[in-house]
Amino acid sequence: MTTSTASQSSASAPLLDLQALVVAVRRRRRLWAGLALLGLLAGAAVAVLLPPRPAAVTKVLVAHKDDQPNDTGTLIRTDVELLATTRIAAEALRSLGSRQDPEDFMQDYRGTGLTNNLLQIDVTGDSDAEAVARAKALAETFVADHVRRLRQAAEAESTSLLDQRDRMRKELAEVNKSIGDRSPDDEPKASASIESLFARRAELDSRIAEFDQRAAEALTGTPEVVAGTQIVDAPHAVRHSLPRAVGTNAGIGLALGLVLGLALAAVGAVVADRPVLRREIAANLGASVLAELRRGPRRSVRRWQRRRTRAARERLTTTVARLVRGSAEPVSLLELGCARGAGVIALDVAGALEADGPVVVVDALPGTGLAGARRKSGGPTVLSGERAAAEPQHVRRLGVGSVAPGTAWTDLRHLGSRTVLVVRAGHGSAAWLHTVARQLADQRIAVIGVVLIDPDPRDRTDGTLWDGPHVAASRGRDESPKRHNGTGRLRAERPVVPAATVPDSDQEAR
Repeated sequence: MTTSTASQSSASAPLLDLQALVVAVRRRRRLWAGLALLGLLAGAAVAVLLPPRPAAVTKVLVAHKDDQPNDTGTLIRTDVELLATTRIAAEALRSLGSRQDPEDFMQDYRGTGLTNNLLQIDVTGDSDAEAVARAKALAETFVADHVRRLRQAAEAESTSLLDQRDRMRKELAEVNKSIGDRSPDDEPKASASIESLFARRAELDSRIAEFDQRAAEALTGTPEVVAGTQIVDAPHAVRHSLPRAVGTNAGIGLALGLVLGLALAAVGAVVADRPVLRREIAANLGASVLAELRRGPRRSVRRWQRRRTRAARERLTTTVARLVRGSAEPVSLLELGCARGAGVIALDVAGALEADGPVVVVDALPGTGLAGARRKSGGPTVLSGERAAAEPQHVRRLGVGSVAPGTAWTDLRHLGSRTVLVVRAGHGSAAWLHTVARQLADQRIAVIGVVLIDPDPRDRTDGTLWDGPHVAASRGRDESPKRHNGTGRLRAERPVVPAATVPDSDQEAR
């Protein structure tokens, strides 16, 4: 019983395949690893080439007359803003004997409220000594300005209270005069007025005494606040550690570069839509993945890894040679994104087929020079398309060509009516894979399988299409038996058997 893979995939395809996205991002590790390395080097270079200016720091304890335990920091924020004024900057420059513009000097320092009463002043300069001198001048100027404002406020309050006391004394003098003008022989009805004058005099005496006390308290409380405002941490230079700065900046650059690289890789993978997983490539091409070949090992790879790669190439050669032997029609190898690898596979398969008789490799790869490269070593005969037409009919032919953009689709029929696609994972987009499948179907070229080059090592998806033969038939496959190329006899067409794969889960196994 077969099912329609295309209908199932279209019905259950997620909007964003996270597995494919993770695999695509991991395959583009050169991009995000390179950006991370670039960010690390850029951060280290900035720390070395652009060191921070010499800096100094000091701390000032600021006492406020209206301090409250539940203050939210409004008073200290006011002090920070007062520090960043041209008046403070101009007085500090005057004490330093500098002619620098106060507005420019304000760019070289800043104030920070650490607590409700603790102010930190950070200053930069051309040298450590200059930065320390600037910090000391700013702290002393701020303290002097704060004390001056406190005293002026206390004196103004005291003066206001004394002015009110003086007005009360004048009124008391008038009341006393009115009482003195009364004689004891006045009528009894005037006694009520005299009593009110005495009451008013007593009230004025009490208020005068109160104003005297408040004026004294206004002046008495100021010294405590003034004494509380002082420099608690002497100005000192800030030590700069180059290794620490290099490490910090390099770490920040590494993190930013890594995040940027991962974002670019993810966005590029989504936008480019280049299938990487076996199941996606098989679904887009309508053919099962018969074999796969990892990327060739570098010289630094261990010997056992080179042996494993050679063993994989031998298995691949055996699989493709078995398909060619079992086909009653000419078979070709068509590459997408791996012209060199397809040429090597074609030569290996031709070498394996030489045991059955003479073999000619028809080279239609663009710009590979396959013929001249292999004839020197005594390998199979490699001819171009024009020269291959002159070969005898009994010689087996193995065509090798390309389905990359710009391919002449009508020429592919001459390489073979059946083909094995050699596709590099992540090279072609999904749209181009559909184009390849459609064009091959239009040319009535049956795709009997896919050889996947450079697959993802952690890809555990199944690249088998259980309804692959039906899809191939709908795309123009001619199942009638034909004369084998160069053999002179008919062979029964063998069905394409999907490659056995390990199921991804227990549910798939069931």
